[in-house]
Amino acid sequence: MASNSIKLLTGNSHPELAKRVADRLGVELLDMSVFKYSNQETSVIMRESVRDEDVFILQTTCPGEDLNDHLMELLIIAKACKTASARRITAIMPNFPYARQDKKDKSRAPISAKLIANMIQRSGCDHVITMDLHASQIQGFFDVPVDNLYAEPLTLRYIREHFDYKNAVIVSPDAGGAKRATALADRLDLNFALIHKERSRPNEVSRMTLVGDVTGKIAILVDDMADTCGTLCKAADVLMSNGAKEVVAIVTHGILSGDACEKVSNSRLSRLVVTDTVPHEDKKKRCPKIDTIDVAPTIAEACRRTHNGESVSFLFSHVMV
Repeated sequence: MASNSIKLLTGNSHPELAKRVADRLGVELLDMSVFKYSNQETSVIMRESVRDEDVFILQTTCPGEDLNDHLMELLIIAKACKTASARRITAIMPNFPYARQDKKDKSRAPISAKLIANMIQRSGCDHVITMDLHASQIQGFFDVPVDNLYAEPLTLRYIREHFDYKNAVIVSPDAGGAKRATALADRLDLNFALIHKERSRPNEVSRMTLVGDVTGKIAILVDDMADTCGTLCKAADVLMSNGAKEVVAIVTHGILSGDACEKVSNSRLSRLVVTDTVPHEDKKKRCPKIDTIDVAPTIAEACRRTHNGESVSFLFSHVMV
């Protein structure tokens, strides 16, 4: 067992999730303030010592104009802990920022996810915990350990508890998510379908084609994130047009930017299930179709296992209750 204690810190990105994680760990959030000066510079005041402690900083990234502010909060908090002689600093980033900019897919395009990795390490973080990375190769951008947790066990439990899943089919909304969807289908012993999509420009799908049979079935769309929800809504139309009895979408990161809530409300989706890696309580008020899966137990157990030097891979296939 570790001789030092867990110190859980958070900025302004998702205090509700941080509080639930703290409750699961049986600790109090560290007394600190994160605020802006009049010139919009971020400042941190820590009112407790973290010397020789095991520090965990829970800071996700929310969609909108605060995204970069939340990233800077994480970096500044980590640097403050480093200069305050923390023994180890772990950044808990349930929704990793800039994850879709993971490769040079066009001339002069930046690989921004690598830049973020460099910044996190330079700020003093010794370890990173995240969930359902958009691209798993982002782990290779770091020179420190990265634990990429999976929402799959939580998704499996939700499907078993809320649907007649023996009469369902797992559907990937694009070819990129086929591995995720087939893994889920195999665990449930269900059939798998795929939607091939063509994009005319980013965030806009021009045409979709279904590969597979969904006739008379509950079609469960699975993906790692829902941003504008254009793909999910069009996929629901395609599935219903091909005889699906009902269409449900289950995604890890509910970004829900712009008019996504209105799109979902007016779509043929019966339900959109998202985890709370990103705060979305305000979105649920605008869209009654949104349901939530709590990731706090999984994150808390990852912190406990990291602190005690136990295997985190147990969480890849088990749900904490």
